[in-house]
Amino acid sequence: MTPVSEEGIVTEQSLTVRDNRTGKDYDLAITDGTIRAADLKQISASDGDGGLATYDPGFVNTASCRSSVTYIDGDKGILEYRGYPIEQLAEQSNYLEVAYLLVNGTLPNKAEYEAWVHDVTYHTFVHENLKTFMQGFRYDAHPMGMLLASVGALSTFYPESRDIFDEESRALQIRRLIAKMPTLGAFAYRHAQGKPYVYPDNELSYAANFLSMLFKMSEPKYAADDRLVRALEILFILHADHEQNASTNAVRAIGSTQVDPYSAVTGGIAALYGPLHGGANEAVLKMLRRIGTVGNVPSFIEGVKNGEERLMGFGHRVYKNYDPRAKIIKKAADDVFEVTGINPLLKIAVELEKIALEDEYFVSRKLYPNVDFYSGLIYEALEFPPEMFTVLFAIPRTSGWLAQWAEMLGDGDQKIARPKQIYTGERGTPYVPMGDR
Repeated sequence: MTPVSEEGIVTEQSLTVRDNRTGKDYDLAITDGTIRAADLKQISASDGDGGLATYDPGFVNTASCRSSVTYIDGDKGILEYRGYPIEQLAEQSNYLEVAYLLVNGTLPNKAEYEAWVHDVTYHTFVHENLKTFMQGFRYDAHPMGMLLASVGALSTFYPESRDIFDEESRALQIRRLIAKMPTLGAFAYRHAQGKPYVYPDNELSYAANFLSMLFKMSEPKYAADDRLVRALEILFILHADHEQNASTNAVRAIGSTQVDPYSAVTGGIAALYGPLHGGANEAVLKMLRRIGTVGNVPSFIEGVKNGEERLMGFGHRVYKNYDPRAKIIKKAADDVFEVTGINPLLKIAVELEKIALEDEYFVSRKLYPNVDFYSGLIYEALEFPPEMFTVLFAIPRTSGWLAQWAEMLGDGDQKIARPKQIYTGERGTPYVPMGDR
């Protein structure tokens, strides 16, 4: 058989499959290292059985889309946004320039950058009714829950956002969301602190303005240390996108229904709220506190080997090498601690990393530090409570979510997300009246 794809394109690469139930051979086209799941439907043992499907909980080996936003090579420890190495972006760029790159596909020239910064800055304020909405939360409401609800509420303030195929409107909503996320995140933080909300200061940069809304008190103008502003910029760049993770998959799945971007991004925030996705850096801090001192590190390492302890902040589902973001964030941590003073947990973290990188047990299992290993230490040094960590993750990830969402809308292959299932329940159970049960 000549290998032919679903679109009828003849391809030289193919996979030959024999169905041992029928003895038939099938040639499945291979494109970009994948076969189309729909091509398996032709492999059928009998009429009406629907053909073969794949079973892949968690999508561990299923490509759900084609994307040009982010490239990851987990074996080599490579992360690129639109082809640009993350190391170069973190060293030379800033968050808003990276956000432009993700959303528009190219780095801006000077005029494009200035217009982009102006447009984002113009939209940092939120409607006073939304501020009132946030003030209605309990005093102890989780900041991430407040962020989730307030971003979802934005769709009611901008009903035109439902016109997702109007390019001008879509671009406007993207600018609005990127602009308003720090404001909403800061309001959520101040609410938990019992402090008055601080309005944006549009004379400041994106990261500096966020720090101002978080920490400004009675001073006429808040001036954050440049090293802290730069460290936050780097953290924002490193968290801006990370391919098809759980939250991005949620944004794409919800967006496939052609809902407005605020509702789609709300789904991403909800996914990030889960401890398995956005809570890893808090788990690292808890682990370091449990270890207590540098002297306890060797016994903790033995506990990990014996299955008695869990090593948090090491290893990654994608990276089988040193997470490239971890190297960058480690240097940013040094800059932060110059300003805030050394976090006592840092010495434990450094010793833990040193032993783990030299121990054959961890090296053979490719358990290298990931981005969460040091980010929690930075956030704590900046005096953020642990419940704010995921908010700090969601703010920069918004640009990645929106880039992925917009890309999905222009994808001719995209269909509404509707995976198959393998039914395991009862069939044909007769109804029994309540009195006879």
